[in-house]
Amino acid sequence: MIRKKMMTTENIKNLILSRVEEAALKLFGQKPKIFDLTYPPDVNLGDFTIECFSFAKEFKKSPEEIAKNLAEAIKLDKVIKEIQAVGPYLNFKVDKALLFKEVLEEIFKKEKPRSIPLKRELRGRQIMVEYLSPNTNKPLHLGHIRNGVLGMAISRLMESIGYKVIKANLINDRGIHICQSMLAWQKWGNGETPELAGIKGDYFVGQWYVKYHQEANKSLEAKEQLEKEAQEMLQKWEAVDSETIKLWKMMNEWVYRGFEKTYKELGLEFDVFNHESETYKSGKEIVETGLLKKGIFKKTDDGAIIAELENEQKITLLRADGTSVYITQDLGTAKLRFDNYHLDKLIYVVGVEQDFHFKNLFKILKMLGFKWVDKLRHLSYGMVNLPEGKMKSREGKVIDADDLIGGMKELAAEEIRKRHPELAPEEIIKRAKKIGVGAIKFYLLRVKPNQEINFNPEESISFDGFTGPYVQYAFARASGIIKKIQENNLRTYDVLRLENVDFSVLKDEKEMILLRCLIQFPEKIKSAVDEFNPSVVAEHIFEIAKAFNNFYVFCPVLAAENEKLIKARLALVRAVAIVLKKGLNLLGIEDLEEM
Repeated sequence: MIRKKMMTTENIKNLILSRVEEAALKLFGQKPKIFDLTYPPDVNLGDFTIECFSFAKEFKKSPEEIAKNLAEAIKLDKVIKEIQAVGPYLNFKVDKALLFKEVLEEIFKKEKPRSIPLKRELRGRQIMVEYLSPNTNKPLHLGHIRNGVLGMAISRLMESIGYKVIKANLINDRGIHICQSMLAWQKWGNGETPELAGIKGDYFVGQWYVKYHQEANKSLEAKEQLEKEAQEMLQKWEAVDSETIKLWKMMNEWVYRGFEKTYKELGLEFDVFNHESETYKSGKEIVETGLLKKGIFKKTDDGAIIAELENEQKITLLRADGTSVYITQDLGTAKLRFDNYHLDKLIYVVGVEQDFHFKNLFKILKMLGFKWVDKLRHLSYGMVNLPEGKMKSREGKVIDADDLIGGMKELAAEEIRKRHPELAPEEIIKRAKKIGVGAIKFYLLRVKPNQEINFNPEESISFDGFTGPYVQYAFARASGIIKKIQENNLRTYDVLRLENVDFSVLKDEKEMILLRCLIQFPEKIKSAVDEFNPSVVAEHIFEIAKAFNNFYVFCPVLAAENEKLIKARLALVRAVAIVLKKGLNLLGIEDLEEM
């Protein structure tokens, strides 16, 4: 029998599963091969359920009859208080006081964000997540934000189940596109610098990339001439021409300083920075080895080196003039990473427009005989669209990351001023950053990675609905209740310990719904990891926030009718606060104790 490993209620669930096995063996002469516990759609129907459809073929009976037979055969005990067959479903109600205690104790043990991995056996296994991967010829834009936010969330989810995660940023700092911005500054920059222009370095360099294409689009002759000069500059760069390298280093440094500020605003973290300028040589060596020693690749009549794949598909690996292309450095970077880190898995977080590129990359690595190719995965994500349509950086029509972050912080500040006009300006700024950036992250993570997103700033910042601020506000409410107790030094021990809490007093449906949400949280983390899909966590913490807000309205905590109920509800509120904080943290979103 395959059992789904649980954390908070594993012992109770295993007990139910074993009772079903024993009853099936007695009734039908064999144990069911595969089954698992799920949840009834209504908490009033039970705490757990088993669907009997899969048993029908094994036991040669209808699912309804099997459910009825099992319900009559399984004996009740101190844990299992009620069993009911509802059509093909076998519903179980367990001792509520025990269930609350088990679930909340487990949550309290793991209060610190990302503490105690779900899978201890994964400790020591290394996984690298490559994300962001910007070009040093323009600032980061909304698409980069989705990439970075997704990469950080995947990294934190992997860490939470026990992996040692290496967060990698591949800087695309060389190539023809970099030379285009360099050439434009050299021709028309007149020695200007970001400091003289009074703007961030990445914006400054990006202007020259736009300038290059503006000039190239003036005429066919201008385009051909600029392309020729840019290609000559790339050749000089690969030949390590001193003046070209000096210009390249200066402009890249401008960009790096600009990037660093944006990383900090978004809370992006990296353990490793790889640079295409450092890895492309390794890629060239791999290509040349594949040509000369292994005979895998071929040289064309004009001198280019290509890989021939199925359906007569030809992929250029080195141009006729000897310069490398993007896939060249990817070959080198992959090998260096496995040589240096002995990875168990390497995940590339890159947009859907690169699907073809990564399919070919993995095929070529397989042709070369690298055994670790099966450990590679391309996590493809959809485009981010705006009201104007897709972003086009060559035309300068793009929502830059810094502009979006700034705008979102302003929207958040405006909302805070409406709600709390008495707050000091510095406190508004502090809260606005957490709410504004959190709103961006949640909006981008609330859908599956492969889905396209129509980003709506006003919708994302709303304090109502499926948004980050809504979840942050629920956490703030829960924290406020705990804080009120602690500030007044009242019943503090009730919030911190469970020894004297009587959970049998929790009988309201809204309390049961909250408990169900808390039970499912570890399962949702596991599903998010298995599917490489942070939206599973985003959706679930939103459901917890909804359930808590409903509980907050109809189930008084500090004003409950007796001491026992106050203690029990306080413990439940604290558990909700812990889980919401952890869920937000896994998505890279900061929590606020006051909104």
